[in-house]
Amino acid sequence: MEPIRIGAVSYLNTKPFVYGLTHAPNRPDISLTSDYPAAVAEQLLSKKIDIGLIPVAALQRIPGARVVSDYCIGSTGTVASVAIFSQVPLEQVTTLLLDYQSNTSVALAQILLRDYWRLQPNLLHATGADFLEKIQGTSAAVVIGDRALELYPSFPYRYDLGEAWTQHTGLPFVFAVWAAIEPLPTSFIDSFNRALLWGVEHWRDLLPELPIHPYDPEVYFTQNISFTLDEHKKKGMQLFMENLSLLTSK
Repeated sequence: MEPIRIGAVSYLNTKPFVYGLTHAPNRPDISLTSDYPAAVAEQLLSKKIDIGLIPVAALQRIPGARVVSDYCIGSTGTVASVAIFSQVPLEQVTTLLLDYQSNTSVALAQILLRDYWRLQPNLLHATGADFLEKIQGTSAAVVIGDRALELYPSFPYRYDLGEAWTQHTGLPFVFAVWAAIEPLPTSFIDSFNRALLWGVEHWRDLLPELPIHPYDPEVYFTQNISFTLDEHKKKGMQLFMENLSLLTSK
């Protein structure tokens, strides 16, 4: 049997998962690649990988995609790595640039602007990393991943989307899930989940392998990212998907 092809995300929040998949005892036989979230979703859609850590919003547009793991990238409040960065208060923002790396965070920002902040800035979809240079004056941006962590101390106004969602709904938020299209052996899924759990439990062991980061990984892994896809998170995910359907039907 060929190794199962796994597509992970190349962000700090995924490092415990990758550590488990590459270091756990009795880990599954896999080939592992990584990219930004939207690209991993495209790889799953084109069946270049068998399992991908994909943005939750991508479940809606990938035929047959289903969640195959008990673990996710989620938050129960402040997530730190998904935020709107601005030089002015949000109510003064006239243009909001949208990060191209994750359609979930972009949709979340649109839902929160409509229902929580009740604001209507002009929305522009970014196509490359140069959009970060345009965060000035009344132009703000949704930024995700490690770039958001790097920007964390740099702007006077920062609106954390995980925190805003929880304040708005009282529920946690799920940013990404492990999903597959084709059926996989139950024995593999069990081994896969055990490896992910092992990585989450041993995250301190991977700290020496991480490059120096402007945001404290210990704070990030213990206070910002929540890895277990429990029933409470599933309720938050269901509510988001309902809002996403309304958003995309317009």
